Amino acid sequence: MSKKRRLSPYFDIVRGPDGEERLEVFLSGIALLRLVLTNKGTAFSREERRALKLEGLLPVEVNTLEMQLDRTYREYQRQESPLSKYQFLRSLQERQEILYYALLEKHLPEMLPIVYTPTVGEAVLRFSSLYQNPRGLSLSTHDVERTAELLDNYPMHDVRMIVATDSSAILGLGDQGYGGLAIPIGKLALYVVAGGVSPFHTLPVSLDVGTDRQDLIEDPFYLGVRHKRLRGDEYLAFMDRFVEGLQDRMPNAIVQWEDLAKDAAFTVLERYRKRIPSFNDDIQGTGATALAGVASACRLKGEAMADQRIVIYGAGAGGVGVAWALREGLVRAGLSREEAALRIWVLDSQGLLHDGREMEAYKRSFARPRASFADWGVGGSPGLLDVVMRARPTVLIGLSGQKGAFGEKVVRAMAEGVLRPVIFPMSNPTSITEATPADLLQWTDGEAIVATGSPFAPVEWAGKSISIGQGNNAFIFPGLGLGAIVAGAREITDAMVLDAADALAAYTAERHVDEGLIYPPVDELREVAMRVAVRVAARAAAEGVATCEMPAEPDALDTFVRANAWRPRYLPTVRGE
Repeated sequence: MSKKRRLSPYFDIVRGPDGEERLEVFLSGIALLRLVLTNKGTAFSREERRALKLEGLLPVEVNTLEMQLDRTYREYQRQESPLSKYQFLRSLQERQEILYYALLEKHLPEMLPIVYTPTVGEAVLRFSSLYQNPRGLSLSTHDVERTAELLDNYPMHDVRMIVATDSSAILGLGDQGYGGLAIPIGKLALYVVAGGVSPFHTLPVSLDVGTDRQDLIEDPFYLGVRHKRLRGDEYLAFMDRFVEGLQDRMPNAIVQWEDLAKDAAFTVLERYRKRIPSFNDDIQGTGATALAGVASACRLKGEAMADQRIVIYGAGAGGVGVAWALREGLVRAGLSREEAALRIWVLDSQGLLHDGREMEAYKRSFARPRASFADWGVGGSPGLLDVVMRARPTVLIGLSGQKGAFGEKVVRAMAEGVLRPVIFPMSNPTSITEATPADLLQWTDGEAIVATGSPFAPVEWAGKSISIGQGNNAFIFPGLGLGAIVAGAREITDAMVLDAADALAAYTAERHVDEGLIYPPVDELREVAMRVAVRVAARAAAEGVATCEMPAEPDALDTFVRANAWRPRYLPTVRGE
């Protein structure tokens, strides 16, 4: 058999004389059953059982993957709470990983809120107490000087997609210490089932630089390092060692920076994005998702993107990322950069960003001239209600993490001067959303176009059921990662991120805007990811950052991308020499 690629010391994928893929394993017996990516459980054939010394170690009956899926799903349904369902799926992932992805793919709309937001938030909060099995790479202040050695310990030799977090700003939950590793694990599951990135090429990473949570440091069951977080030069020195290790040991990997605190998020992105192909999902993924949703809402209303006035409440990584994407979207719609900037109002906890007040450096490019609202008669930095009443926004987006921030007065003030106001309370998880869809529709007499960050059930209004779109970053990052992998991108450019947003908006316009939806249903994540990946790969080639040969013609590129997308299936297993 001729080698296709070397994946691990324990197994490889090869092609036989018939050209079909085989899983070649270098373990047998009980050790093979404990290796989660190679374990087929009861699906090992009788011939495989004999050749691999599995006879007597498994029940006599041979099952198909479909039979295993039916049995496993029935057991999943018996779990009584979202967290117990999460634990059931994680345990399955640590026994039979291919079966786990097959189950997730088959029931994605039902299981997405379990492996991703909102349930993953509870799993993060209880990570140390729920811990059962190791997964991914844990790099801490105790061993950062040996980063290269630790990377060598990871048993997959061809890593293409990494999700890395320092756990300093997990969802809307803040500093979660080592527990934040649950987020990269969940995100990579979506890369696999939605983006078609092979699990043989993925790596979740915890960058354990400490925690400022004294309760975690004093918790006897806490699994992370027990000291305050690194800051400043010490933090960057830690990150430098990690990036240097990746450049040396995993040079083909794309890195998604995840849930870094706002100051670190922008610093890390700018420091490393040209050294390793990387992007920040909280900044760029959230921005692209919001831009696509606003573009779809404009199509639904029959209005031009260039005519929108946008208020963004929340100026952390997500809020500033959304402001950036929408400003670039307005420029793409024909406005000058100066005109686009004046169409956007961004507020933080101190009020409107403007050039007459102090603020963090990353916010300054979204500070308005104080002269632009001098005639409002409002002292200091105007708050949300003042801005809504005087700026008359057509779009209101929340990324504040402040439950109920879009109260009745704010929403009714917006609806007074705008036909079909676009309101996106996007904070995650559900417990901290700025408003519920039911309230937004009630306060706008059913006129609001609503999307949320977490899933909400349809709302009954005036005798009809109104579906609530979910502005989920999962519509962007799996396709962005796959497109970058297929292209062999040496950098994730801004244009690649914006083209991902355009691809999502175009797909929604083609399939769903006429139905009143501004985001697709989550059961179409896979198709959305393919569309996004094609656009991203094409843009990488156009910008000169692609290193892999790809077809130039769009239909051929689409076929090429889909051919490179992985799907969960059992390969015939053979014993390697």
